[in-house]
Amino acid sequence: MGTLKVGIANYDDMKARTLAIANGQFRPKRNDPKVWFTSMESFAKVLSDKNRVLLDLINEKKPGSMAELAELSGRAKSNLSRTLHTMERYGLVELTEDAGGKIVPHVPYTDIVLDVAIGARMPTQPS
Repeated sequence: MGTLKVGIANYDDMKARTLAIANGQFRPKRNDPKVWFTSMESFAKVLSDKNRVLLDLINEKKPGSMAELAELSGRAKSNLSRTLHTMERYGLVELTEDAGGKIVPHVPYTDIVLDVAIGARMPTQPS
């Protein structure tokens, strides 16, 4: 387990960066963010206090299923499923299916670092 570095950039900047990488015009640095959010608001929503407690609970208790996590967290299974699938899209949680068909949540990081530029453009975007 390690640290996940995330950044904030608007959609157009992320798209331009992705295309530049795909076209070989830009090579990301090793320490660049691996996950991008389109706004501070979206970052705050996905990593709210309640959701960070959930990630910590998964790390600590290592539930063997979504049902077990729902019981441990006191959250409705349907709400929990939606939240975890959103977090999975950002790489914050991994959901795997065990041999019995149960979905097992896992958090691959112990820390998340936010990298935010003061300027309007991404610090790693090509000119």
